[in-house]
Amino acid sequence: MCQVIPMPDPLRWLLLFHQLPAKPAYLRVKVRRQLQALGAVALKNSVYALPATDETGEDFQWMVRQIEGLGGEASVVEGNMIHGLSDRAVMAQFQTARDEDYAALLEEVQATLDEAPRDGESLIARFRRRLEDIQALDFFRAPGRAKVEEALAILEARRLPGAEPRPASPLKELTGRTWVTRKGIHVDRIACAWLVRRFIDPEARLKFVDAKTHQPRKGEIRFDMAEGEFTHEGDRCSFETFLHRLDLHEPGLQPLAELIHDVDLKDRRFQRPETEGFARLIQGIALLHPKDEDRLAAGTVLLDAFLEALRRSPA
Repeated sequence: MCQVIPMPDPLRWLLLFHQLPAKPAYLRVKVRRQLQALGAVALKNSVYALPATDETGEDFQWMVRQIEGLGGEASVVEGNMIHGLSDRAVMAQFQTARDEDYAALLEEVQATLDEAPRDGESLIARFRRRLEDIQALDFFRAPGRAKVEEALAILEARRLPGAEPRPASPLKELTGRTWVTRKGIHVDRIACAWLVRRFIDPEARLKFVDAKTHQPRKGEIRFDMAEGEFTHEGDRCSFETFLHRLDLHEPGLQPLAELIHDVDLKDRRFQRPETEGFARLIQGIALLHPKDEDRLAAGTVLLDAFLEALRRSPA
């Protein structure tokens, strides 16, 4: 059964309506696969949904262009579920879709537990990349992910005896580098970029790229993107991964990480009283500033202020 995540307010959804030519028949299969690759679920035959974010908005805009290029028509609307389908029901559809992906991966991992492949390390890395790809589309934390994580941990312990968790990177090795993340930065990426500039390298160069076309270059460090050096790990958002891997314990950072976690992952794990106001401010920054550099500048002021307030607040 899918886990139901309580949400305090109605969710905002993006709905893509499309119509394709009757022939050739493969067009429908092609479009359906492309939409599934974005993590969208079908509410009706030609109506697909995604939770409304900057990233999903860009994804659906890209799909509109693809469909129109195939001779079809498409429109995207944003709104709330009012009658009929509820937020919880639609969320359950997303969780079911991701659980199917997790189950398929879990079956492969479990089959490998009984084998002795020569390329155990590369196989584990491939499984990890596939898990990250599924997680990138897991908008509502489907419960099947935990079983895959557990199976992978067992596989790593068996195939990589003596292996230890990836050590924290010394801060001095991270200076003078170029830091890369997906464009259209929002709460987690704004916070990570701020953390890099404030606690790692004040002169760090930042690049905001199209994740679909970016080709990594030597010396770059990627964050909050698939296969990045600092990204979501287990139940951590990317900002939490930075704190964990670099062992950062500056006063105020942990409660700030809890705010970022709840706004980014939407699982209401920490439920700090400042979360709703913090989320609104981040939303306002995104609405006011279409350019990533401007979002980071405004976000820096906000995060500096929150850090100072949180470090002075009683535990």
